[in-house]
This record gives sequence, structure tokens and C-alpha cells, in this order.
Amino acid sequence: MKFNWIFSNNADKNLQKQSVELEYRLRPKITKFLMEHLEQECCGDFSCFYFDVDMKTQRVLLSEKTPKNFFDKIKNEFDIQINRPQNLSSVS
Repeated sequence: MKFNWIFSNNADKNLQKQSVELEYRLRPKITKFLMEHLEQECCGDFSCFYFDVDMKTQRVLLSEKTPKNFFDKIKNEFDIQINRPQNLSSVS
């Protein structure tokens, strides 16, 4: 899986460090979601999945670079489960 980090204006070193730490917390959560929803349909490494992480809005979006068949199947549930009424700073 690949992450595209979206920063507002200039990202300082602190924000870049936060994004690295956030990625370490997001990967297990997203992997678990993908395994629950697509394990039988994927090869297992999820390398074809792309995510846009907007640091300003604190949301993770399934990128349209993700293959359409997977994108269409999980886009609604992904947003509900990954972007619950919590912000990214509380991802566990």
C-alpha cells in the first residue's frame, strides 16, 4: 500500500515526522480492514492500494489510483470505518 501525504502549505520537519509516525499507526488498521473485506480477492500484499492522507482535514481517503473493482467495493465502508468521528491523531 502506498500513502500520498497532503500537507497544507509548507510541511516542516515536525509535520513530516508526525506523518511517519501516523503511517506506522495507519498501516495495521488499514491492513486489518482490507483483510476483512478483500482477503479472498487480493493477493495479500495490498500493493495496489493507494491512500491520500490529508493532514489538514485529518482524513484518510481511498485514492482513485486503487484498482476500480476494489475501489468501488470498499470506498463507502472504508470511509466509515477508517474515518470514524475520531481524527487521525487518535488512530490506534
